[in-house]
Amino acid sequence: MHIEAIRYAKQGYHIILIGHQGHDEVIGTMGEAPESITLVETTEDVDSLSFSKDDKIAYLTQTTLSVEETQVVISQLKLRYPNIESPPKSDICYATTNRQHAVSKLTTQADLVIVLGSQNSSNSRRLKEIAASMSCPAYLIDGAEEIKSEWFNEVETVLITAGASAPEVVVQECISYLQQKFDAELEEVTTREEHVTFPTPKELRSLQMRS
Repeated sequence: MHIEAIRYAKQGYHIILIGHQGHDEVIGTMGEAPESITLVETTEDVDSLSFSKDDKIAYLTQTTLSVEETQVVISQLKLRYPNIESPPKSDICYATTNRQHAVSKLTTQADLVIVLGSQNSSNSRRLKEIAASMSCPAYLIDGAEEIKSEWFNEVETVLITAGASAPEVVVQECISYLQQKFDAELEEVTTREEHVTFPTPKELRSLQMRS
């Protein structure tokens, strides 16, 4: 997203960035071309934009937002600005979308949901919110060291998921803790197959060819 922001700015576009105020990725992207980027979070933000339909505008999205979270804002942007430039590829994190779908589907089978991720991660908080909205106890933690034994009173099934930026090793440590502490059995469930691929950046392709 940083590279696309710089490219659009150099081409004279004003960039509408869909994301959350204060998110690390948003801060970093806006820092690339602060004079050329406007942040929006909601359709109300879109309605308050002062650009005309003839202005040269493009949009980008925070990559850790799901398709569902951004689609309504994108639709409003396209309604107000029919000629708005779309990014050459989708910046939306399909892993985030799929994890939200999985939590929505599997929480009904769980007595407790554990989300691995940072407290300031919007997509991790959203996973916890989805589970909690289904009347299931849910906890957002950074790692296994934050797990509390009292959470598991009368709990038979635990659903474990993770935010987009949570390292796999943290997830495995959590699983290992539950296996050692409660002799838990692990079952991996796939709710959606992911077939989204992204080309290797040109710089890396050059290095691969040299080696």
